[in-house]
Amino acid sequence: MPAACSPEELFVRWPSTADIPEATATAGTRVSVVQAAACDLHLTRQGIDYHFVDLRGTTSAATRAVRFVDVLYRLSPDVLHLHGLGFAHDAFELHRRLPDLPILIQDHADPPPTRWLRLPYRRWYAAASGVAFTSAAMAMPFTSAGLFAPGMRVFAIPESSSRFVPGDRATARAKSGLHGSPCVLSIGHLAEGKDPLTVLEGFARAALHLPDAHLWIAFGTAPMLAQVQRRVAEDGRLARRVHLLGNLAHADVQTALQAADLFVSGSRAESCGFALLEALACGVTPVVTDIPAFRALTLGRIGELWPVGDAGSLAAALVRASAGRPSAASVRAHFDKALSFAAVGRHWAEAYAALVGHRHEGRA
Repeated sequence: MPAACSPEELFVRWPSTADIPEATATAGTRVSVVQAAACDLHLTRQGIDYHFVDLRGTTSAATRAVRFVDVLYRLSPDVLHLHGLGFAHDAFELHRRLPDLPILIQDHADPPPTRWLRLPYRRWYAAASGVAFTSAAMAMPFTSAGLFAPGMRVFAIPESSSRFVPGDRATARAKSGLHGSPCVLSIGHLAEGKDPLTVLEGFARAALHLPDAHLWIAFGTAPMLAQVQRRVAEDGRLARRVHLLGNLAHADVQTALQAADLFVSGSRAESCGFALLEALACGVTPVVTDIPAFRALTLGRIGELWPVGDAGSLAAALVRASAGRPSAASVRAHFDKALSFAAVGRHWAEAYAALVGHRHEGRA
């Protein structure tokens, strides 16, 4: 937790701090949260106990572990869920002190360590009983580098969920000003990793077959803004059809999604895809890159997947999706079944139970 961030502010800045524990608790699991902080504090919120541990003055994974273990001894958990594969050394130090406690490490977009750091990381990851990614395929870079032992349990669980809901399209369009047939919405930074230029080229090609299509782009940071603006201004297929919305308030993102027919993303890699989760929650048909996280969230069946960087395939996917997209109700039904907070909570409860069961089998 940032030093200047109070525990109360943490829940606003990082909503998943509360969302995931609360969702897991609804599946019948007792959940306590132990959070690194700049103060010692215990509070209860929506039935979840939060233990903020003052780590000021600690200089290593070993010294951090000493302070965390004091709390963990009192809680006597059955499983420790640690956030971030980058904290492998912390997992190792905690395992040294609590060797009978299964540790599950969840990915949050941590890349595999560089080659010269693989030996210590391999030893540190051996402390974990399991790892979790949005898609099991996302573990492959770690597995192929020999970072995970052959027996490592890999769980496929979405990183989070969304509280967005579908709405009346006409009302949302009147409120947001979005229009088009189809009305296509993109949400993401204007940066290389989101590949906005390929999205523009794909839309431009699709527009030749979709004369009333409009593309609306909401974005936060925008290192490629000048390139995008120039591309739109210089291409007659894009001028007057592409609208740069800038940074929207979160409530306005929901309204924009409720107004949209299609959600498009050119992301080259994602640990999950929060904008896609929000689009699915609103019942919007996705037209997104064929990357492991998006494949997992859509099951490869909802909407269209297209190869990274391939504008021609994106154009074809947009045309197909415009002609025969699923109903908003069916997209939302998929979200409720597989991606809602209730569903994610069940996934975590099942993962914890599997690790506890494996520990008991090992003792038999």
